[in-house]
Amino acid sequence: MAFGKFNSSSERSPLPSMSEINVTPMVDVMLVLLVIFILAAPLLMHSIPVDLPKVQAKATGQAADSTTLSIDDKGNLHWNAEVIKMSELDAKLSALSKRMPQAQLLLRADQTTQYALIAQVMAAAQTQGISKIGFITESNISPNSAKSFLK
Repeated sequence: MAFGKFNSSSERSPLPSMSEINVTPMVDVMLVLLVIFILAAPLLMHSIPVDLPKVQAKATGQAADSTTLSIDDKGNLHWNAEVIKMSELDAKLSALSKRMPQAQLLLRADQTTQYALIAQVMAAAQTQGISKIGFITESNISPNSAKSFLK
C-alpha cells in the first residue's frame, strides 16, 4: 500500500481514503449474539420446584383506613360483612378511593374460589385507583389442613 512519493514536483498523488465503514465484523458479532440468546432463552424460562419453608408468622394489625372484601366459596362478595353484588363493587370501590386516597383493600377469599373472580376484583380495584391490596390468610395451618390444601 503506497502512501505517497517523495518527489519535488508540486503535483501530489491523492492519499487513499476510506469513505465507508466496514460493518461486516459488527454484523457477524450481532448474529453470533443472536444465536446465543436464542439458544439460551429456553433454558432461562423453565420453572424450578421449590419447597417453601413453613413458618408461624405473627398476625399484623388491621389498619384503620382498610376495608375488608371477602369472597366465599359460592362467589358471593361481602363488603365489611355486608353482602353486595358484583355490579355494586365498582361504586363501592370508587367511593372508597374518593373518601381515602391511600385506602387499603384487604381481600379474603375461600381457597376454592376461582382465580378469575379474584382477578376481576383486583382489576376493578386498580381501575378505581386502589393500589394497596392485601391478602388475608390463616395464620395457623395444621399439618392435616396443609396436606389437604396441597392436593
